[in-house]
Amino acid sequence: MSKKRPGPESLPSAPSTATDRSPDREVPDATPAPAPDPKRWWALAVIALAQLMVILDGTVVNIALPSAQHALGMSDAGRQWVITAYTLAFGGLLLLGGRIADLVGRKRTFVIGLAGFAAASALGGAAAGPGTLFAARALQGAFAAVLAPSALSLLTTTFTDPKERARAFGVYGALAGGGSAVGLIVGGLLTEYLNWRWSLYVNVPIALAALFGAPAFLRDSPGRRGRHLDVPGALLGCGGLVALVYGFSEAEPRGWTSPPVLTLLAAGVMLLAAFVWWQSRAASPLLPPSIVKDRVRAGSLATMGLATIGMFGVFLFLTYYLQVVLGYPPVRTGLAFVPISAGIVIGATQIAARLLPRTAPRTLMSSGMVLAAVGMVLLSRLTVHAQYVPHVLPALLLLGLGMGLTFMPVYATATAGVPAQDAGVASAVLNTVQQMGASLGTVLLNTIATGATTRYVHSHPHDPSPGGATLDEGMVHGFSVAYWCSAGVLLLAALVAGLTVRPRTPKHAGNDDAPA
Repeated sequence: MSKKRPGPESLPSAPSTATDRSPDREVPDATPAPAPDPKRWWALAVIALAQLMVILDGTVVNIALPSAQHALGMSDAGRQWVITAYTLAFGGLLLLGGRIADLVGRKRTFVIGLAGFAAASALGGAAAGPGTLFAARALQGAFAAVLAPSALSLLTTTFTDPKERARAFGVYGALAGGGSAVGLIVGGLLTEYLNWRWSLYVNVPIALAALFGAPAFLRDSPGRRGRHLDVPGALLGCGGLVALVYGFSEAEPRGWTSPPVLTLLAAGVMLLAAFVWWQSRAASPLLPPSIVKDRVRAGSLATMGLATIGMFGVFLFLTYYLQVVLGYPPVRTGLAFVPISAGIVIGATQIAARLLPRTAPRTLMSSGMVLAAVGMVLLSRLTVHAQYVPHVLPALLLLGLGMGLTFMPVYATATAGVPAQDAGVASAVLNTVQQMGASLGTVLLNTIATGATTRYVHSHPHDPSPGGATLDEGMVHGFSVAYWCSAGVLLLAALVAGLTVRPRTPKHAGNDDAPA
């Protein structure tokens, strides 16, 4: 019988535990593969609801923030904690949440995360003062850090057939990429027609629907017994991530050279360096080194990080451009982002999901990043007199298609070949990279845009009238400079994907992968 060889650009496959070789290079034995779960597509719906809720919550509160600030009497300095409390807890605790999912059981962790997120959302919606709202947002972030990795790892272990896996990750990638834009739409509608509290209350019915479906449709093996949580690793890893995220968030108001920011960033780097050192020596590491040492997985993670750095400025700058420069109301601003969500859905579910089983992941990733970079270049050409349909719409469509083409294969490739017992922490690593990229990208691009605006205004005659044309032109110029920088980062992501996300050699695959 001739041995079956994989295609030169196929997705990496898991090796056999008996021979430490890829099954694509072995004669299959007579043991039949387990039958797929008949409820797996309903499970996808439950997982998708949870993913949508977590991603949506990252932006749905942003549009409601001015109303919440006025209602609760928050200071301008204190209002940032509505956002920062969530990002600190979410970004800092993801690795711990992923490992808890592996140890306790992914289904059980998923349910706990859903229930906790719903309760925290209800607490925030009913907040009578800023302190309660800040605490509720921190709790939301903590439970999201438990929920997000367990959702992705459940998806990874539920869908193993390549074609079905591509379709499932197409849906997941569409939600991951388009959830932020949907959050802007929902936030605008809820704030304008109800009130800011519904930007938090909206999570409760979504979570309840997923909670009712989880026991019936989700399948998972119980948690691992006899393996303990790596407490030193959790303290070092989570401490380092919290310090970095907080440092990034403080860099904008304080400046990159301020002592508190430098201290936070230095502490974060040192803690993460100690975390890496400890993981190579721990008996039960929080993050097994083999997960990130794999070249294909590391390339996918780097692509995701660069993509989120480059992409996140779109939502921030375009929101300001539409509302401040063009004078759009909140609802119209939110609806203006519908094309990017539509592009992501089409790119992820109709193009990438259909092509991935027979196309190299790096081809899809690189193509998507190039498309997104072209969209950024189009945005860099906006002026204070631009119109939505001829100038903004084509850029949003290209950005959406590019994100859909990229995120879907990144999610599928970064989680392929991971041992089932480590699926939670591997999913957490991907979520962590995405969160860190978003935090760093927002601060870096905003710093670049602000600096370019200041230089433009100082170098041009000032129009003394309120909202003078020079101020608007300076703002648009700053956005343009940031868009060019974003385009450069996205092209770098395309290059990284093309060079690193290549088929594994048999030896490499055998050493680094394990059955999923």
